[in-house]
Amino acid sequence: MIRTDALDQLPVRTAVPALRRALGDHGAAVLCAPPGTGKTTLVPLVLAGLTGGGPARRVVVAEPRRIAARAAARRMAWLLEESVGERVGFTVRGERRVGPGTVVEVVTTGVLLQRLQRDQELAGVDVVVIDECHERHLDADTVAAFLLDVRETVRPELRLVAASATTDAEGWARLLGDAPVVEAPGVSHPVEVVWAPPPSPVRPPHGMRVDPALLAHVAAVVRRALVERDGDVLCFLPGVGEIGRVAGQLTGVDAEVLQVHGRAPAAVQDAVLAGSGGGRRVVLATSVAESSLTVPGVRVVVDSGLAREPRVDHARGLSALTTVRASQAAGRQRAGRAGREAPGVVYRCWERAEDGRLARFPSPEIKVADLAAFALQAACWGDPDASGLSLLDPPPAGAMGAAREVLEAIGAVDAAGRVTSRGVRMSRLGLHPRLARALLDGAAQVGGRRAAEVVALLGEEPPREYGDDLAAALRAARRGGDGYAARWRQEVRRLSAALDGASRSGAPSGGGAAGAPSGGGAAGVPSGGGTGVSDDVAVGLVAALAFPERVARARGQGAFLMASGTGAEPREGSGLRGAPWLAVAVADRPAHAVSARVRLAAVVDEDTARLAAGHLRSAGEEVGWADGDVVARAVERLGAIELSVRALRQPAPDLVREALLEGLRTEGLGLLRWSRDAEQLRLRLAFLHRVRGAPWPDVSDGALLACADVWLEPALSRARRRADLARIDAGQALRVLLPWASGEAARLDELAPERIEVPSGSRVRVEYGGEQPVLAVKVQELFGLRETPRVAGVPVLVHLLSPAGRPAAVTADLASFWREGYRAVRAELRGRYPKHPWPEDPASMEATRLTSARLRGR
Repeated sequence: MIRTDALDQLPVRTAVPALRRALGDHGAAVLCAPPGTGKTTLVPLVLAGLTGGGPARRVVVAEPRRIAARAAARRMAWLLEESVGERVGFTVRGERRVGPGTVVEVVTTGVLLQRLQRDQELAGVDVVVIDECHERHLDADTVAAFLLDVRETVRPELRLVAASATTDAEGWARLLGDAPVVEAPGVSHPVEVVWAPPPSPVRPPHGMRVDPALLAHVAAVVRRALVERDGDVLCFLPGVGEIGRVAGQLTGVDAEVLQVHGRAPAAVQDAVLAGSGGGRRVVLATSVAESSLTVPGVRVVVDSGLAREPRVDHARGLSALTTVRASQAAGRQRAGRAGREAPGVVYRCWERAEDGRLARFPSPEIKVADLAAFALQAACWGDPDASGLSLLDPPPAGAMGAAREVLEAIGAVDAAGRVTSRGVRMSRLGLHPRLARALLDGAAQVGGRRAAEVVALLGEEPPREYGDDLAAALRAARRGGDGYAARWRQEVRRLSAALDGASRSGAPSGGGAAGAPSGGGAAGVPSGGGTGVSDDVAVGLVAALAFPERVARARGQGAFLMASGTGAEPREGSGLRGAPWLAVAVADRPAHAVSARVRLAAVVDEDTARLAAGHLRSAGEEVGWADGDVVARAVERLGAIELSVRALRQPAPDLVREALLEGLRTEGLGLLRWSRDAEQLRLRLAFLHRVRGAPWPDVSDGALLACADVWLEPALSRARRRADLARIDAGQALRVLLPWASGEAARLDELAPERIEVPSGSRVRVEYGGEQPVLAVKVQELFGLRETPRVAGVPVLVHLLSPAGRPAAVTADLASFWREGYRAVRAELRGRYPKHPWPEDPASMEATRLTSARLRGR
């Protein structure tokens, strides 16, 4: 029997005829239906012909999360009054409930990706529904691209539906070949919005950190909602840690407090979705409760306004989830949970004015996430750079380049980006490529079971109470009776089975990777089985195999340097701080922090680090500028880590030359010997470059440093250290830059003379440091000179001096000075210097360097 009464209440039924027409005419459609309309449950049943009135078809529904996949399958089975596994089933990682009569199968997008890689035709499948496509998960975008490729090349009859409550409908329609957009009416009951910002400012989130003051405020708002409103409360928080902390602050409330997230046991998830047993409930949930799920009894939503998104720092080799402000679309989805069954209310824990500044949609994962897994999927599909895939957003070139480097280093792709047989194996393990490498190569070194145990730990970070030592976390998981330990054991069984299957097929478990273990292990790690390996050694090796650029060497006072070049520090009091080497599994870099913060790592030794990160090893001569001089060394490195160093007696001359140039760029031209003449020459050339331009050279610091290898030859080729630079005559070297080829160099003294002969016969130095050349000369030595001297057509600025050499006047127009300014100078100075001539008409007087008495005696 079918529960027709329940089906008739689902508003999406009114859109079913249009959806059928769209699929019949175009083979694809975009279905926009608000939460609670039945798009996830009724539509697949209709398309499969299980509700009558249509042909029988096999339908696959792709959900972004395991909890949503299980819930959708159970709901559809309930509507058919059947058990899951009959006509409706589901498949998620580690769990499969399908039978011979299953025609509607709900899977995660990750499972569908694996299925497409094994069977590109999806034989026997008639319709694929990609649900919640607005969330823009990378797997969902990849599935859509692969399915479009399948439709275009081998299965034009395959029907596709992109379904969501809030999405870029026009973008998805274009992606699906201008597919029709079908909209279903909503049943949303009115939802009142209550703005409940914290009473005082809180620190914005960064990394995984959320201000405890905000979490305390969220807990207070939950208590307030329980008092002010009826019904169950659904509270959205960014992650498991925040859920636990808020739950701890709700002790004593008159309601059952439940925690829902991707790591929660299936039994707990089912209990939440089954509804209340009579008492009130507070459900603390991550974004898994935003879509595809109806939590019965909820009339109130408390929204922290935060979410978690993946981020990757390619430069430092760190990738992790980070806390961000939730988008406007997420806010609408969350609020809609309060109005699914009756009128409700949402308490938003931020200022109303902030709402309009939030992003409209979540960041597409393809724009911000680590793309190694995506790049491997694309390579297995036969499109290594993903240029031929139909994607809403193309992958960033930098992120794809970094992903390609990772895949090539672990042997998943060749130098041209084509997938290897090893890469195909990795892609079918259902793991990130790094973890797949660790499982395959680790199994050969420490045994399959041990490698699977460690990789399962790395795949889902253990709870904080397990500690930051990965080996200790392994022992805690083995003896643990909590939900994490149960999931860990299930994943260990899955990975062990995958390795056993490969062994039975005759495929080697490792080898073929650049830097992969082959022919011998690390200290204490025998090659080929590892039955006698201690847990500590095995854990360290497998973690290092997964993250070779994160092997880290101690550098004192609890600080480490990772092979990637990033500093790292375990927390204060951690037992890891005294280790000589670490394999860092989980780390993040807080805002403004110099070093990454180690959250999970294993102790290793140098041999293990060399084994796991062999592709990062390099050896060679390094000649550079350090500590103010040329340093020449023979260095063996593991990435940025120096393994051994010895001084070089005879470094290569070209390397020395580059080091000296580096020193000049670092410390400046003051390393050279600048005599007064050299400085004056530079000023003269700078003047000519400014007033005449080419071919006179630019001799600014930047220009000279840019061509230092030209004008400092051959003196530079003879230098070996800082002291040699100090012996180079900069003035002599500068003459190389004079325009000899054009012949203008010969006019240097004409255009910018070093000295000018004045009427008294003296040759007076011209200073070129200012905007105008300066000629400082005694007044009496210019008698008779009617016009201001010029250099390169520019009048000099004459500094007229007293007989004692002190400034008396400044002028750039001597004729005007003799007519107007001289009288004041004469009146002031003739009494002070009576022995010197002070004629009334200096323009007609003969210039002199002598006193009046000596002039009379001539």
